Amino acid sequence: LLNGFPQVAVTDKKCMTILPNNDKRRVTQKVVVGDKNGVLQCFGIKKRDVNSIFKLLPGPPISSIQLGGALGTPQDKIFVASGSDIRGYSRKGKKFLDFNSNLTEAVANLWISGSDLIVGGQYVFNHFSDCVDQGYYLASDKINDIMCFPVNRKEGDGLTTVLACNDHVLRGCELKYEAEVSGAPQSITGYKGDGGERWEREMVYRDRGWKTRPRLTQRQPIYNWEIPNESNYGGVSCLSHYDITGDGVPELIVGRDDGRVEILSYDAADEPTLRFSHNFNESVTAVQGGVVGSLGFEEVVVSTYSGWVTGLTTEHLQKKVVEGIKIKIIFSFLLFNVKSEVELLQQQVENERTKHMQRTSKAVAANSNEMTHAPTFHVNDRFVLSPSDSSYKLSIEVQTAIDHIVLQSDVPIDLLDVESTSAVVSYTKNPPNPDGTPNADNFLLATYRCQANTTRLEVTVRSIEGQYGHLQAYIVPRLQPKTCVLRRYPIKPLSLHQRVHDIDESRAMSSLKLIGQFSLPEVHSWFVKCLPDLPDRTPTGDTATLHFRNIFLETQLVCTYRKGEAQVFSDNISTISILKDYLSREATLKKIALNIQYEVNDASMRGAIQLFHPKLDEQLMLAK
Repeated sequence: LLNGFPQVAVTDKKCMTILPNNDKRRVTQKVVVGDKNGVLQCFGIKKRDVNSIFKLLPGPPISSIQLGGALGTPQDKIFVASGSDIRGYSRKGKKFLDFNSNLTEAVANLWISGSDLIVGGQYVFNHFSDCVDQGYYLASDKINDIMCFPVNRKEGDGLTTVLACNDHVLRGCELKYEAEVSGAPQSITGYKGDGGERWEREMVYRDRGWKTRPRLTQRQPIYNWEIPNESNYGGVSCLSHYDITGDGVPELIVGRDDGRVEILSYDAADEPTLRFSHNFNESVTAVQGGVVGSLGFEEVVVSTYSGWVTGLTTEHLQKKVVEGIKIKIIFSFLLFNVKSEVELLQQQVENERTKHMQRTSKAVAANSNEMTHAPTFHVNDRFVLSPSDSSYKLSIEVQTAIDHIVLQSDVPIDLLDVESTSAVVSYTKNPPNPDGTPNADNFLLATYRCQANTTRLEVTVRSIEGQYGHLQAYIVPRLQPKTCVLRRYPIKPLSLHQRVHDIDESRAMSSLKLIGQFSLPEVHSWFVKCLPDLPDRTPTGDTATLHFRNIFLETQLVCTYRKGEAQVFSDNISTISILKDYLSREATLKKIALNIQYEVNDASMRGAIQLFHPKLDEQLMLAK
């Protein structure tokens, strides 16, 4: 069952947590939440009413919230990351720390362990102890999450940091080793909350929802299990552990970017099994377990992108009896009060909207600049490759209701139906040029008209390798005056290639070699424009090697490049041809002469045809 809490402004990942209960009395726990307006607030629930503990004034957007405190004591100090600043507050809202990390990047990830402060930007991770810099590490790809072991640290214990990076690798200021996982890890948490025996275990969830549990030891990782995302749910955005059933074993709580919240319990073999799920229909930014609404009943508190804070409770409200009166009667009374309050708010909103429209009309008629300020709003969008169906998932989420979204593409693409999308789509035929030739600027023009109160739209896009350009989304919310936000997503030449850790060395490969007067950053930028899942930052070292797999044809690609030389190996001659054309084009634009050498292996062509044959038979059967 659901418990409702207040709504705040737009929230980011890990911007909500639950304070531990330090009172000897049996009282409910308090919830702390921060939003992109910079407002930090703490509240509790008393007799089903929201009781505000403190609420700070707006400031810079809050990007992360973590709890900390002295080792061996309750972790009830609130640490907030905002820009490059770290601020600390007591559970009553009194500030005791205001620390500037002097990072050139905004702090996106935060971890507190005693007097040690771990902060992570987009690529840089820094370690501070008592606000003194102890070291840093420059990751080769974007840092998505950070955690430290041991979780329940004691005096004298060392500290080991684990970084979840976008190149499908777990790393942990001196690099001990890297642990490879099947996809880009977006969120990590300790096994059963504290990391397990000798802090050697960790739970990892990747971008499109695969579940992985590698065991991180002092020397090397040991992979325990992995559960694929067969139902093609959204990517995992947050996770936590909490003993909801009261059996002494914490359950795993998972939040996804499509609004789905899952609760999984561990069996005798320590493998998770799904016990419960619920969909909130918008991106989940944080999940935490605790006793918030009623004493004796565990709850899962959930915060969503648009600022809703709600909860799933174990309390059987329909069976509870208070002083001989069934809770249904109490709910009827509460529902009547809520409806009255909503009607009053609706009337106030309608009055203010009428006043605003009158002022706007007068300003437009008088050609005045007084009312030309367009309303601003946040957009949460993702354009990610889905290996399960060889397509791209485009999700667009706005803090307010969406009126319509127009998709325009200058390359041939297909839009596939999504079951969860209730919007009405209409296609506009591309008009020819005045001379009668086809118009190459608009291969696609589609309009999605959303139903009332729709804040999230998901679209499946299928592209063709070799055709590259951009997909543009024009997002128009239900706001007055009308305003539009443009988002642009690249369709790359080798758009169906996914980055992997290794390849099948036994396959025969054809090769392409390019020699010219180009630098390592230049040739790296060429590959970034041609292949997905590559960071903009130039790799460290003199030589870079990348491995890719075509998720549709199952062919493979190896790219090795350094200053003045680039080599490409693939068992698909079409992939090499596409790369040759694109790299030659980029070099020509830079006025760089290339010496191109290639070697075609007949065995690689036979191997590729064997891979294509089952797919051609399948298409032939469908045609019949």
